[in-house]
Amino acid sequence: MAALIVIGAIAMAALVFWLSRRKRQGKPTLLDPDLFKSKHFRLGISQQMLQQIALGGTMIALPIYLQMVLEYNALEAGLSIAPLSLSMFGIALLAGRRAGKRRPSSIVRSGFALLTVGMLLLIPIVPRADSGWSLVIPLVIAGSGLGLLVSQLNNYTLAPISEERVSEAAGVNSAAGSFGLSFGLALAGAIMLATLSITFTDLANASSVLEPAEKQRVANALEDDAQVLSNTQLDELLVGQPADVQTEIIRINTEARPLALQVALLIPILAALAGLFNSFRMVRLPDISPSASAEGMAWG
Repeated sequence: MAALIVIGAIAMAALVFWLSRRKRQGKPTLLDPDLFKSKHFRLGISQQMLQQIALGGTMIALPIYLQMVLEYNALEAGLSIAPLSLSMFGIALLAGRRAGKRRPSSIVRSGFALLTVGMLLLIPIVPRADSGWSLVIPLVIAGSGLGLLVSQLNNYTLAPISEERVSEAAGVNSAAGSFGLSFGLALAGAIMLATLSITFTDLANASSVLEPAEKQRVANALEDDAQVLSNTQLDELLVGQPADVQTEIIRINTEARPLALQVALLIPILAALAGLFNSFRMVRLPDISPSASAEGMAWG
């Protein structure tokens, strides 16, 4: 994954260089590099990307937690994270209609602050929760923050763009959001599996029950195929093993999974904190009223 990120960064730099050169030569470009001269636009697409990284990271970590730790099925897991989507949708509608004279940048700052608080509250709850109800309050707080962001970021990003460039700018804004969502999903998932593998291996090596050969088998299995397994699934895989080995592996799995999920939640937390930091830069910039075409593009 790290190699793909590096390749992607190099490709992005090459694209920027190519576009800038064609612009200087007076040739047609896929998109106008001058779009990025606007601080509002640069901050807006950055915040859009960070919002989506936080959402993507949350949407990969929580369903896995619910299905593998609490052993929920897909429907139960979906219902358990519904407070996040419902509060996001409801607050986005309310904030979009009743923002009044409040500055969009201030609303964005409040959104990232709520998102950070909601994500932070999940960290101590993860190893202690015995049902999806334990997650409701943090999810409502985080969803409210996301709703505030959804209600403001598109208009804020497109406000400084001239009418003839709105479609182009909206495409860049959408691409930034799509990239953020994919990146959040991939990074949180990769970090969760890496943490699980390392923690499981460390706990296995420290075990006084497992024999050296069994510890090596655990290390080899995780190196080839690290998975987040429920205790029920693990029980099925351990059929035929001595009872003390089965009990020890189940204990290790029970301890390792919550930590892996807590570490995965650091991705949305860091994205939210970065967004909160950026929001103070947004507040220092003057407000720009979006044109009618920009507003229509943002909500279309």
